[in-house]
Amino acid sequence: MHRKTIAELAQGLRRREFSSVELTEALLARIRTLDGQLNCFVTVTEDTALAAARDADARLARGEAGPLTGIPIAQKDIFCTEGIRTSCGSRMLDNFVAPYDATVVERLRQAGTVLLGKLNMDEFAMGSSNETSYYGPVRNPWDPDTVPGGSSGGSAAAVAARLIPGATGTDTGGSIRQPASFCGITGLKPTYGRVSRWGMIAFASSLDQGGPMARSAEDCALLLQAMAGFDPKDSTSVERPVPDYAAALEGELAGLRIGLPREFFGDGLDPDVARLIQDAVAEFEKLGAQVLDVSLPHMALSVPVYYVVAPAECSSNLARYDGVRFGYRCQDPKDLADLYLRSRGEGFGAEVKRRILIGTYALSAGYYDAYYLKAQQIRRLIRDDFQRAFAEVDVLMGPTSPTVAFRLGERSADPIAMYLSDIYTIAVNLAGLPALSIPVGFSRQLPVGLQIIGNYFDEARLLNVAHRYQQVADWHRQAPAGFAD
Repeated sequence: MHRKTIAELAQGLRRREFSSVELTEALLARIRTLDGQLNCFVTVTEDTALAAARDADARLARGEAGPLTGIPIAQKDIFCTEGIRTSCGSRMLDNFVAPYDATVVERLRQAGTVLLGKLNMDEFAMGSSNETSYYGPVRNPWDPDTVPGGSSGGSAAAVAARLIPGATGTDTGGSIRQPASFCGITGLKPTYGRVSRWGMIAFASSLDQGGPMARSAEDCALLLQAMAGFDPKDSTSVERPVPDYAAALEGELAGLRIGLPREFFGDGLDPDVARLIQDAVAEFEKLGAQVLDVSLPHMALSVPVYYVVAPAECSSNLARYDGVRFGYRCQDPKDLADLYLRSRGEGFGAEVKRRILIGTYALSAGYYDAYYLKAQQIRRLIRDDFQRAFAEVDVLMGPTSPTVAFRLGERSADPIAMYLSDIYTIAVNLAGLPALSIPVGFSRQLPVGLQIIGNYFDEARLLNVAHRYQQVADWHRQAPAGFAD
């Protein structure tokens, strides 16, 4: 059963080929047996999962099932889950049990999914390799000596290893798409405001966006259908109708205009990755698409802009973790200042501290205009570049990451090299656009991802484009050795 996609599992459940309890038990057994090699899960919710599976089977028997009824999934440990620890991969929240469900969690539960547990991640979603987690690094199932990408590395690795058929992730600068690329799965970052952020613990509020991670575009369409929609509890949620993503999958690609930004194919791109991306684009041409050359002239500034804006917002968002109300508190503080200093000093890891310090500096008196305000002005120029490109083309394509997954520890001592692994994804977050990554081949036995970027609220087109490719290519069906059986 673990070899099946969400769509195939849903069909099997409706046909009574197996029950949700049988499926859930099988996946829990795989997690117990295999997760020790990968470290994907922070928490496994076995008892509540089996109870939810029994409820799902009852709904299936009554004919009340939806497309996701009885489907086991897992949540990135950044989404609040009532009665279950929500750690954000940090010592700071190691003892935090959320008193409510995030909107994403609630909607997926209402859709009938079965929650198997919470997935490991870079601490407070700050990282590109899933090495900053308080619970230790996640390993890539294609090569356990390499990283799965970050911050949603636990989600990507668990889906790739067939421990779960689908998961949630969050994307602030590429944290759904880059892990999807490194692990050979499909991951979608929706338009900012398409999926509620209520109950999703904030890193950078103007950039964070939750989205689905699964094996195929079809599976991501099913998950997004349940996740998307207006939420009055989230002031950044957009009140806009949600299309039928599954119904849009089969549209023809004849006449589709694909833009290849020349900035995506310059220095720093691995030649093997470039070749595989070009091969994938050639397949789209065979499907009837037209390929055009476009430019995003300010894209080179996206990394420095991001590393002003995101740390500034993180500095503000993480100010609440002070050892007073909830979360980690140091032992025997001498006074209030000591409580603050030691609780934050002991509770946060090195990468989180680095970004808090950068952000606090950028927002300080005398530097706000020089750094934060200037970064926001350039951010608008980056958005305008995309809008000019979308006046000429329907979607943009290019590599998700300049390289395949790198080795554990390879970039830990060099933050700049680590940050540059997101060079092709960050601009999308700064502009608030939707984008997804799909697998298109292997370089040195490691997956390579193609990034497809759409205009605002054009998720249906992105999923259609990806699905049509996956009907003629089977890269998304490849499984890592040791995790296929």
